[in-house]
Amino acid sequence: MQKPAIPRKASLSPEFSNPSCRNGTSCSAGHLSSMKTALPMSLLALTISVGGASARELQPEAINTASIASIEAGKPKPADPDPAIARLQVLLDRAGSSPGEIDGLYGENVSKAVAGFEAMNKLPVDGRLDPEVISHLEGNGPNVAPIVESYVVSAEDAAGLVDKIPEDYGEKAKMQSLGYVNVAEKLSERFHMGIDLLNALNPGSQFAPGDTVWVVNSGPPREGKVKRIEADKKTGQVLAYAEDGSLLAVYPATIGSEDNPAPSGKHKVKGVAKMPVYRYDPKRNFKQGKNDKVLTIPKGPNGPVGTVWIDLTEPTYGIHGTPEPKLIDKVGSHGCVRLTNWDAEELAGMVKPGVLVDFVNRSAATPK
Repeated sequence: MQKPAIPRKASLSPEFSNPSCRNGTSCSAGHLSSMKTALPMSLLALTISVGGASARELQPEAINTASIASIEAGKPKPADPDPAIARLQVLLDRAGSSPGEIDGLYGENVSKAVAGFEAMNKLPVDGRLDPEVISHLEGNGPNVAPIVESYVVSAEDAAGLVDKIPEDYGEKAKMQSLGYVNVAEKLSERFHMGIDLLNALNPGSQFAPGDTVWVVNSGPPREGKVKRIEADKKTGQVLAYAEDGSLLAVYPATIGSEDNPAPSGKHKVKGVAKMPVYRYDPKRNFKQGKNDKVLTIPKGPNGPVGTVWIDLTEPTYGIHGTPEPKLIDKVGSHGCVRLTNWDAEELAGMVKPGVLVDFVNRSAATPK
């Protein structure tokens, strides 16, 4: 993977080359990512009920009053967002152990987040939602801030949208930016939510400026200074440690793949690029479609490396965001470390050049 050009105001290190990918594939989810297209508002309002594939309506109070003690991780995963699981995911996110996309579904990323929370709080690490974990998560009980809160859609939320995100790199390169295709997508990323959960909480909403909608409150970004990062290839986690050795944050991550493994050993952060552009070079990396010339693909949250690139001293490797948050640790990357955009942004805000990045095969947050 080539590296991104750092925007002038975001530069933390010497100039990087633009990002592209290695070994014949793109940094994003590749062929598993379908073209994103903006739906007319009338169709967006119908997606909650048409076709049987969308989530059923979910009341905010169902999440705010849910008991995470009622969750049975061994049961089959529900097809629709579960109020208690959504609550659990938000509490984990607030505590600094990210579950990735908050979707109300109990998957591996939730178990890993529980394990990360246990490690952060010096509890026995097994990734299980036991009474001790629940007690630590709920903290002050009734004094816990509401999980779901109202939000008024602003005119700014509806600005900068694009009609579609094409698959073809030549078509991407013609665009001014690779922004969000609709307000719902923008809000779902801002509040760390899966689009189905957002729709379930707001059935029929057109997400128009002035509309009041329900969103989850995942809390402010973590703050602090990261001294060391571990990228655990075995468990698919990134762990950020403070100067005193305490665990500041844990994130689910896609770290390479069998065909394109991540590097091994110790490396360092070289710098950070926010909203990086993407350089497509068919001679150096791969050929996409009929595109046989170097292309510069514009910046944006739907770009191949998302909203941020944390450059590493190992040439062509970095930690970056993604246009497909739901695929984190479900689809392999091409050597780099892929996080959700919001997790990558949070981590980027706590690192500086020289921070150690250690690629390992087992970490303190590994469920037993």
